[in-house]
Amino acid sequence: MQYQLSDEEQELYDTVCDFADTVVAPQSYEADRTHSLSMEVVGQMGEMGLFGLPFPEEVGGQGGDYLALCLAIEALGRVDQSIAITLEAAVGLGAMPVYRHGTDEQKAEYLPDLLAGRALAGFGLTEPEAGSDAGATRTTAVLDRDEWVVNGSKQFITNSGTPITRFVTVAAVTGERTRHDGSTDKELSTIIVPNGTPGFTVGPGYDKSGWRASDTHPLTFDGVRVPSANLLGERGRGFANFLRTLDEGRIAIAALATGAAQGCLDEAVAYAKTRNVFGVPIASHQYIAFTIAQMQARVHTARLAWHDAARRADAGLPFKKEAAMAKLVSSDAAMLNARDATQIFGGMGFMNETLVARHYRDSKILEIGEGTNEVQLMVIARELGIG
Repeated sequence: MQYQLSDEEQELYDTVCDFADTVVAPQSYEADRTHSLSMEVVGQMGEMGLFGLPFPEEVGGQGGDYLALCLAIEALGRVDQSIAITLEAAVGLGAMPVYRHGTDEQKAEYLPDLLAGRALAGFGLTEPEAGSDAGATRTTAVLDRDEWVVNGSKQFITNSGTPITRFVTVAAVTGERTRHDGSTDKELSTIIVPNGTPGFTVGPGYDKSGWRASDTHPLTFDGVRVPSANLLGERGRGFANFLRTLDEGRIAIAALATGAAQGCLDEAVAYAKTRNVFGVPIASHQYIAFTIAQMQARVHTARLAWHDAARRADAGLPFKKEAAMAKLVSSDAAMLNARDATQIFGGMGFMNETLVARHYRDSKILEIGEGTNEVQLMVIARELGIG
């Protein structure tokens, strides 16, 4: 695998870093404090083409690849994880399923606005009883002549209640299927439910520990009726189709986590050089210097891991194990670097106006979302044939 960025890739990363530093970072504290996603920032990201990065030009994208998207996510994750996850979810969970599995009509209707950042979409998978175990899904969709009737609930759904949210793709049980041994299990399909459809309720946003500026809501579906043409992909292939989305999402989360780890490293280096204790910068103390050196090693390892997984995905090679490893090591790096940076900052690291304090709160979800780290260990073990 190639680990050196091309000139074009480096230019993209540098451009998004500059945008993150000059536009995103100045508003991050207030957005976190007020639990509000800046639609102005989202609009500027759309104008930059970030939402269309991994899509071909013929559908309105930028003609890039998955690595390009993840470079942008890492750059944003350095200064504001909420903004980074907004981009990740908008592309990976909102637009990508439509591009990959949608009909020509669905693509024509939804992709132009999604790829331009004029609209967002969510993916309704998680339920109170169905997190890591997606097979426990209870939301149902029954075909009544030419309409799907959807009933159930979802939780923790990103980008589901913004002013520009267009729809949510809902994973629902649409029947049963018979296995070769005669047993049956749930048939899962995915259905597009536009926001504002009668019976579809977006609940109040969560009061979260981290990612507080990210838009996240519970959803309920009470006799929601949508046309049968809103089926996304083949009936009964909803879970299988989502597995690739989940694997790709783990690479993107790994990139976000690497950005967070890098952000903590940058803050720790700057603070250690300027904070004087007993007349000398704390960076002159070997323990502080060694702690920061370890932070750098974690960032480097995490970046190599997600670059490898992304390059494999873009090359059409198997990447499930590599994505799981990248997500595992990078989320650990983010949490450990956030802890170390907060300790280096001392009392100031406990103040929410500091970036390291926000990273300390934000980074925990990186060990949980897109499959817990325990699930990543299961995936890796199974890929080795021992799980």
